[in-house]
Amino acid sequence: MRPLRIFTQVVATISIVVGSSSATRLAAQTVAPPTARIIPRVDTLHGEVRTDNYFWIRNKSDPQVISYLEAENAYTAARMKHTEGLQKKLYDEMLGRIKETDLSVPYLDHGYWYFNRTEKGKNYPIHLRKKGTLTAPEETILDENLLGAGKKFNGVGSLQVSPGGSRLAYLHDTTALRVYTLYVKNLDNAKLLGDSISGVVPSVAWANDTILFYQTADSARRANAVWRHVLGTPRSSDVKVFHEDNVLNEPNVARSRSGKYIYISDDGYTSSEWRLIPTANPTVAPQIIVARSPNVEYQIGDIDGAFLMTTNYKARNFRVQRIPINEVTGGNWLDMIPATDSVFIEYLVPFRNNLVVVERSGGLQRLRVIDLKTNAVHYITFPEPAYAVSPTQNAEFDTHNLRFVYSSLVTPSSTFDYDMATRERVLKKRLEVPGFDPSRYEVKRFMVAARDGAHVPVSMIVRKGWKQDGTHPLLLQAYGSYGITTEASFNSPVLSLVDRGFAFAIAHVRGGQEMGRAWYDEGKMMKKKNTFFDYIDVADYLEKQSYTAKDKMIANGGSAGGLLMGAVTNMRPDLFRAVVADVPFVDVINTMMDASIPLTAQEWQQWGDPHLADQYAYMRSYSPYDNVERKAYPWMLVTTSLNDSQVGYWEPAKWVAKLRAMKTDSNPLYLKVNMAGGHGGSSGRYDVLRERAFRYAFMLDAVGMAQ
Repeated sequence: MRPLRIFTQVVATISIVVGSSSATRLAAQTVAPPTARIIPRVDTLHGEVRTDNYFWIRNKSDPQVISYLEAENAYTAARMKHTEGLQKKLYDEMLGRIKETDLSVPYLDHGYWYFNRTEKGKNYPIHLRKKGTLTAPEETILDENLLGAGKKFNGVGSLQVSPGGSRLAYLHDTTALRVYTLYVKNLDNAKLLGDSISGVVPSVAWANDTILFYQTADSARRANAVWRHVLGTPRSSDVKVFHEDNVLNEPNVARSRSGKYIYISDDGYTSSEWRLIPTANPTVAPQIIVARSPNVEYQIGDIDGAFLMTTNYKARNFRVQRIPINEVTGGNWLDMIPATDSVFIEYLVPFRNNLVVVERSGGLQRLRVIDLKTNAVHYITFPEPAYAVSPTQNAEFDTHNLRFVYSSLVTPSSTFDYDMATRERVLKKRLEVPGFDPSRYEVKRFMVAARDGAHVPVSMIVRKGWKQDGTHPLLLQAYGSYGITTEASFNSPVLSLVDRGFAFAIAHVRGGQEMGRAWYDEGKMMKKKNTFFDYIDVADYLEKQSYTAKDKMIANGGSAGGLLMGAVTNMRPDLFRAVVADVPFVDVINTMMDASIPLTAQEWQQWGDPHLADQYAYMRSYSPYDNVERKAYPWMLVTTSLNDSQVGYWEPAKWVAKLRAMKTDSNPLYLKVNMAGGHGGSSGRYDVLRERAFRYAFMLDAVGMAQ
């Protein structure tokens, strides 16, 4: 290989840091940015010749790639040196809003009370339980801090205690690549059993105390197989109970809430097929509940005597059908909850005597409670104009108690126990946020008309007394993909911006499901640009209505929301002072052409398949990397992680290299690479706060508030 100079060496002024912040800034301005080498890679697709000058950055094993990424980090650190005091101040503020040593609310499961503890100075939670009563001795079932000792990354997933309470199965990843090892711990003596299984992906389900089910994946890390393992036997004797060859579908395994079944859901983005295995007879072959049909999605739960199927068959917003257990193939199915145009059914939480329906109306969640004995219906209502609510930790099936967590932009996470018979609501715990006074803040929620007449919800938090006069900076966040709803939930770190005069707004753009299933359908595939147009139209509205000004507005989104950032930056760079794109999916065509990359094949039904000419043309028209132009761009901070398995680090790195080569302005362009993290960045809670402080320091610097 010819020795090539891959970046302009960072000059000596990096180490010359003396005097005031302004002196530091002046010194940093003389630091030259890295210059990525150009090695053209030419492809022809559908008659178009495409040249990718930076494809080489994808080769992680090339030392020059690592050197280039490290040079980008050095450049970013040098140019952000003057904000280090601000970063420390922001970090201290955010940390000060956390009760570092704290306990979660215990929940009951098979005779044990389970809860977590965090301790000051420790990055990870400790998982605990007490037998029978809350006054019983405390038992540690897993300390994630011990697992993470000396590890640059520490990911724990799928903690599942066996039904009898004697075994703990958990997954552990130290690579950030979502490739786990399955461990089983004997909770009677706190010893690991000899049943560790490598190369596992979430999730895990127990049939009984000796038999569990787990999953493995294909070379693109798509879960494709479900296995049955008997404790004490070698992996070679494990039985593959299900395998999915179709790359558009991905299985998942779980134990039903009733405990009667192991469910294997096999879902794609447009269709579903579920199977079951009775836990009383876990060695039988899985039975299909409803065979797959094109464009029909469904989910299954069970109550006494029947399955409940939530499906979009002839029901865009989904309906619920009751299927007698002995008539699964008989077709004697009754509509339990019919579909409506105004209410979107998200999912069900079944109990022995009650059914909780998590649904959405008018852009807000609500909980419908149905008494399965009398069919009486009532709703659990909430007082604020924008909020988030989610049933959680409902491990017991035979109970009248529903636990849910509620929060809003001004209400910290609040755990409630709700008696579905008496309708009594008891606050078990509200997250303690030191120094936080909700009376200092105001929540706004309003609709913005998009260019095609759709009305986009916007949720916002500001300080009391904040004036809508165009003088305040504003952070506008959005996601808008996969039908994932961005909830208006409590976010304590953002208070560091709001307390400095920012407005913090969430644009609930199409591609999510805030306004029902149509909201999702109108923001995917050949209608994906609606996501970008919605965001631009909201930003335009905020500027024209004097919520902020163009030179004070900051755009932020991550992952698929990073695609949104890349698209709107190309389309309307004049709208924003700065853009922060976190782990952004920006190299749409190259990635979606390569089925060896994790997530690609399944997502042909999300973004489109560039092998098809019409879909290629549409995706090509908005792909951020392919649409970088020779023009001025706003301030930009782009983040990524070297071991990100969901959006390859090379996508943001290539994008930054191309932007730097083509943009005509002198605005800052920074790439920050976490050399040990994954898709979510660092795994430890303190490191996560430091990363947030860095982003906020960049934002404040962009609007002239670097103090």
